[in-house]
Parts: sequence; structure tokens; C-alpha cells
Amino acid sequence: MNHRAYCFQEHAGWHQIKLAFKRKAIANHTIITNFLLLSFSDIWELQILHAVLFSLIYLAALMGNLLIILVTTIDQHLHTPMYYFLRHLSFLDLCYISVTVPKSIFTSLTHSNSISVLECAMQIYCIVLFACAELALLTVMSYDRYAAICCPLHYETLMSRGACLQMAAASWVSGSLSGIMHTVSTFSAPFCEAKVLGQFFCEIPHLLKLSCSQPNFAEIGTTVTTTVLGLGCFFYIVISYFYIFSTVLRMPSTEGRSKAFFTCLPHLLVTTVFFSTAFIANVKPTSDTPSVLDLLVSVFYVVVPPTLNPAIYSLRNKNIKAALAKLVRQDLPCL
Repeated sequence: MNHRAYCFQEHAGWHQIKLAFKRKAIANHTIITNFLLLSFSDIWELQILHAVLFSLIYLAALMGNLLIILVTTIDQHLHTPMYYFLRHLSFLDLCYISVTVPKSIFTSLTHSNSISVLECAMQIYCIVLFACAELALLTVMSYDRYAAICCPLHYETLMSRGACLQMAAASWVSGSLSGIMHTVSTFSAPFCEAKVLGQFFCEIPHLLKLSCSQPNFAEIGTTVTTTVLGLGCFFYIVISYFYIFSTVLRMPSTEGRSKAFFTCLPHLLVTTVFFSTAFIANVKPTSDTPSVLDLLVSVFYVVVPPTLNPAIYSLRNKNIKAALAKLVRQDLPCL
């Protein structure tokens, strides 16, 4: 049997499993209490490889984000609005990757790919919360860079301690409200199709395919609302950087231009990574039969941003590198 025939039979088998679950649910009017997550492979060696790779990536993201949180908290020179928001960003990234990756590692090691409806709802809520809060926080950080470069004389007033607290709180609240709206609208209708999800974590498009009510107008309305708000944040960031670069290019000093540009570069890179992965996540079609490409795309937008962001800020930021070196020198005598 050639590879193409084997893949065809595998996809046909997957489709038959979904149809069987659907017929059983409709005939018996059963209430689905759990879903089955997709495994990366049925081969034990590949499952171990997946668990090891995900563990290494998760540890890297964990250490990188915790280091930034630690350094920006301990070093008094980094108690500025920019690093205050960076601390929140690192915490968001840490939470975001912790929602999906540990569960996927556990699934590969234990062969237990079942997830309860309640746990799935919590996963949806947390994913949306942290993603939307990060979008809001990146927008706030672009305003911080705009105020620092375009309005330096009013910077302390615009970015006072109270203003920073309010903007950070608004980011978290907006993310929480988005999470509640998407979770409630997604689970507002019962599920009567196959409970097999074509994804290694709970994802809204895959859940909507299992819903008895199609289309789900509540979720469509919620998606339209969050998309409009997301586009608003995107255009606000673009306009902010338009004014920032216009101001930077008018600076008479080459050193001043370089310093201003490299101050904005980490945030610009992180924002680009975020919107690139978000774009891929939204334009990716939801197929009835899972493929390796679907899994790779999902890994890209779930794992890459939280892992790359600490590296971007630590490698491109002299203050972070100096604070890290200072922290290491202080700990060396104790070793």
C-alpha cells in the first residue's frame, strides 16, 4: 500500500469516526460531557519526541519570561512605564503558553487525550483572555513609545503611575470580557456532532463544527466585534509609529535617531510577530480532516510568540542585558 492510499484511508477513517459519533448523539439525544483532543502521532517514539520538544520549548519560554519579570522587578533603573508594561507582557506570554502546551505534553505521555467540556471552556476563556489582553497591552505600549518620543516634555504627566495602572488594568479587563463573550457564545448551543476535535487544544472554529446550531450567530457576532476592536488596535499602532518615525527622522542628531529607533525596535518586532501569527490563525481554514500542516500552523501561533518575545527584548535591549549581567554578577559569589 503506497503512502497516498494510506493517507486516504486514514482520512476516511477519521470521517467515519465523526459520523458515528454524530449519529449516536442525534439518535440518543446524549449530552456530550467531554471532547477528544488530537494527538500528534499514534507512534510512541514520535509522541515521546513531541513531548520532549514541547517540554524544551516550554522551559525556554518559562525561563525567558520569568527572567524578564524578575529583572524588571528587582532593578530600580527599570521601574519605568515601558518596563512596567513589559513585565505585564511577559506574564501574559507565560500564562498564554501554559494554557495549551502542558496539556499537550500530558496527552502525549499518558495517551489520555480526553478533555472535559468545563476544562475546554476554561481553556477557550484563558486563550482569548490572554491573547486579547496582549493585543490591548501592545497598543498601550505603542502609546508609551509615542508619548516618550513625540511628547517628551509631557511624558511624565501622560505616563504617570496612576495612568499606567489604569491602562494595564484596562488591558486585563478587556481581555477578560472578550474571553467571557467568546466562551459563552461558543458553548451557548449544545454539541451533537462527533466529540473528536481536530486540534491538540480547544479551538473555537473546531468546536463550532461540532455544534448542533450552525451557524452560531452569537459567536459570529462576538467574532465580528472583537475583530473590529482588533483592527482598531492595529490601526492605532500603525498611526502611532507613523508619528514616531516622522519625529525620529526630524531629529538632528544621528545618535538620537539611533537611540530612539532601537528603543522602539523590540516592541515593533513583538507586535509584528503577534499580528503575523494572529493573521495566520484567522485565515487558516478549518478542515474536516486534520493534517500535519494544520498542527504546524497551530503550533506556530500558540508557541512562537511567547517563546520569541523574551529573546527579542533581551537581545535587542541594552538595559535588559545590563540588568541581567548585573544580576548574574551578584549571584556568582553565592555559587
